[in-house]
Amino acid sequence: MKSSRAKSIFLVGSAVAAGVLFVLLANAHLVYVAVKSQPDCVPHVKASERASGGNSFSAAGSAC
Repeated sequence: MKSSRAKSIFLVGSAVAAGVLFVLLANAHLVYVAVKSQPDCVPHVKASERASGGNSFSAAGSAC
């Protein structure tokens, strides 16, 4: 009886450890992608070229 209980505790502990490891690796991957990716510039209306109609959008602070 004792060995089956110990085995089940080991299995549950292993599953929890695997789940925590998976979450940590997924978050590490997200941080890596966020740091390494740089989006290209997209065409947009600049603040100085804004139409008077008010129906156009522009970047808040363009780096392009």
